[in-house]
Order: sequence, then C-alpha cells, then structure tokens
Amino acid sequence: MLRYGRNQESEADRLGLIFMAMAGYNPDGAVGFWQRMAARSNGASPPEFLSTHPSNETRINDIQSLLPEARKYYKAR
Repeated sequence: MLRYGRNQESEADRLGLIFMAMAGYNPDGAVGFWQRMAARSNGASPPEFLSTHPSNETRINDIQSLLPEARKYYKAR
C-alpha cells in the first residue's frame, strides 16, 4: 500500500466535498473543477496504475457518485 496513495486521495475528495458543503459551497462545482483540470492536462497524465492519484476520469466519476451524500450537508446561503 502506497503512503498517500489513491485510496487516501479518494477519501480526501469525499471529505472535501462534505466540508465544502458544510461551509456553504455548492459541492456540484467540484465536477466542473476536475473537468477543467482534465482538459488542462491534455492527456499528459501518467497511467493511473503508475500514479498515487486517481485519474481525472476516475476522480470525476467518484465525485459524481459522492454528490448525493455531500448535498445532504449543503444549505445555500
């Protein structure tokens, strides 16, 4: 198991979504953020199995599946 590997990055994404929602930020914005990050990388990222971070595609899909949980904590200002 890699220290600070993909599992920890995915857990940080989940908690980040919840904390941003609790702070009053719309968690739905996270998907667009990672889509922009993916577009800027121009496919220059290493294959996911060689990286300690999830691929942008995996991260976007995971965040989309986590949004229902994060929305429970979001109250628009």
